[in-house]
Amino acid sequence: MHRRTSSRRRTALVLSAAAVAAAPLLTACGSEAHPGAAAVVGGQRITVAQLENRVNEVRDAQRAATKDSAEYEQAIAKSGGLTRNTLHTMVLDRVLHRAATDAGVTVTRKEMQDMRAGLEQRAGGAKQLETGWLAQYNVPPKRLTESLRTEIEAQKLATALGADMQTQEGQTTFWKAIGKASKELDVDLNPRYGAWAVSPRSRLVEAKTPWLKQVTRQEPPATQQSA
Repeated sequence: MHRRTSSRRRTALVLSAAAVAAAPLLTACGSEAHPGAAAVVGGQRITVAQLENRVNEVRDAQRAATKDSAEYEQAIAKSGGLTRNTLHTMVLDRVLHRAATDAGVTVTRKEMQDMRAGLEQRAGGAKQLETGWLAQYNVPPKRLTESLRTEIEAQKLATALGADMQTQEGQTTFWKAIGKASKELDVDLNPRYGAWAVSPRSRLVEAKTPWLKQVTRQEPPATQQSA
């Protein structure tokens, strides 16, 4: 019965591959003007050290969640490209936040608490939710609330734009707002971590970002356990 749970939420949480294909091209020159930066977004640096800390948070959480070294190695294998994907996620979350702000979208603490409580109930508890979010999205427990805030922003942004994410038109509308925000922020990615570009052939969707998942085929981990 949980497959029918909050179809509106699932629509807003994720963008299908078709949505990515419809997105405007976002590019970054990756200049050497910002030494020590993994990326610069809106004039604010994401340092290499900050990126490494985020990656280490995931690895530490994976180690704590696994029973032995063999299981830990399997977790690492399933999260290949973690550094690049983590950076792309960090940048994309900031771009989404700018688009949401431009649209007058705000997220309250109660909204985050309510979403978390609902997900925990469907997952079978807080620990199960944290484990599922880590396994599927590479989000460590300490970043879960932050991740939920971003998901709510995506949902409310789609609503504010009047974008039906089940339609090509709605997806285009949504990504147009993301593209505008990205241009405003002048994203500059260190070429060491790839290019900041979203196009029909882009692999940006590889970044395990909850609101970028394709809900028509994949449920969030909180709902998968209730078949």
